[in-house]
Formats: sequence, structure tokens, C-alpha cells
Amino acid sequence: MNWLLSPPSLNDFLRLLRAWKFWLLFSVLGALLGVGAYYTFPPDYRAKATVVVDFNLEESLTEGNDRDLFYYLERETRKLVEVVWADETIEAVAQEFDDLTVAELRNERLQLSQPQDGAWHFYADDADPARAEQIVSLWAESFNKQVQEGAANALALNALKIGLANGDINLADVEEEIAELEANSLGITSYVEISLSQKESLPVTRTNSLGEYIFFGAVIMLFIAVIGILFSGKMNG
Repeated sequence: MNWLLSPPSLNDFLRLLRAWKFWLLFSVLGALLGVGAYYTFPPDYRAKATVVVDFNLEESLTEGNDRDLFYYLERETRKLVEVVWADETIEAVAQEFDDLTVAELRNERLQLSQPQDGAWHFYADDADPARAEQIVSLWAESFNKQVQEGAANALALNALKIGLANGDINLADVEEEIAELEANSLGITSYVEISLSQKESLPVTRTNSLGEYIFFGAVIMLFIAVIGILFSGKMNG
């Protein structure tokens, strides 16, 4: 059994090169198996919704260097990411479906891509393309609503603080209102602007393409062919 641990020799490489027809046969067989797997066990559909997020950096951060700008953007982005995955945001989706829970949506069905200043892409997977589109649309709309409400509360909170600083408002009169606004602002800056770029006819594709199945099927069978050729040569030798 020492041949299992021995390094490949020149004869091994020559044996592989001579068996190119065997390689080709197994590659074609793997590709066909990939096609069969794709149509027998098709992957889920994936729908995409895009939400445009603008932090208005030119207004919210008028002073500071590039490092301050980067830190501010990263901090505000993390806040919105927390809103994306918050229970209240996901529950707005789960309550529309009897067979989906918040945990399943968060851990299996929903994905977020490119959270930054610009386009945020929301994805939802489901075996039914129409349902995948409905899920991601509800998720994006729920996020949009939560952020807009948080930004509005933050704007009202800032107005009260300015009034207090100028002496136009008595703290005792607005103390409860300030506490409520702080709780509902979600820590979001009042400068953020958010909008859905598309609400209907969202793009829906398969989570994996037919080409990926063909490629991986061919690669796996090619690997099996190589191992088989090497093992058969060693055992016959």
C-alpha cells in the first residue's frame, strides 16, 4: 500500500495523457448528469429588489477628513443593516405567509448584498417564482418604511433639541416626546434618504444556472476519471 503515499511519477502523467478519450467520455457523462440533476431537482428561484440609500454625506458631514467620512459611512451603514434584519422588519414579511417564520426567512430565504451608500440589493429564494418576488418585495418595502419612519423621528428630535438649545421650548413640556422620538428613531440620521427603485415586475432567476450544474458535473466526473486511471495503473503495476 506504499503506492498510496508515493508522489506521482512521470509514468503516471503519461498514463493520464494517453487516457484523454477516457477524460472526454467522463466529462460528457458528468455534463449530462448535471443536466439531469438540474431538471430533476431544480434550484429555487431568486427574486431581487433594489433600494436606493443616500446618506447625503455632503450635508450630514460638512467637516472632517477622509477617515472621519469613512467611519461615519460605516457606522450609519451598520445601523441600517440592523434595521434590515430586525424582528419588526422580517415579521412584516412572515405575517403574510402561514408556512414561513422569522427564523426561516432570516437564516434561509433572505439575503442582502452591497450595503453601502447607493443601491442595496435584497434577495429572496423560493420554489415558486411569484412567491419569491412577493417575499422580497414585502421585505424591501418593510425596510423602506422602517427607515423612513426612523429618519422622520430623528428629524423631529433634532428640531426639538434645537428649540431647547435656543430656549424656545421648555424641557418639561417635551421630555416625554423626546424620549419617545429617541426610542423610535432607531439611531438613524435624519439626513438619510431611501427609496424603492422598482416595486413591480422584479427580476427573478434561478439560484444556480444550468451552466453551473453542467460545469460542476463535468469537473466531478473528470476528477473521478483521473483518480480511477491513477489507481488502476498503480494496482496493475
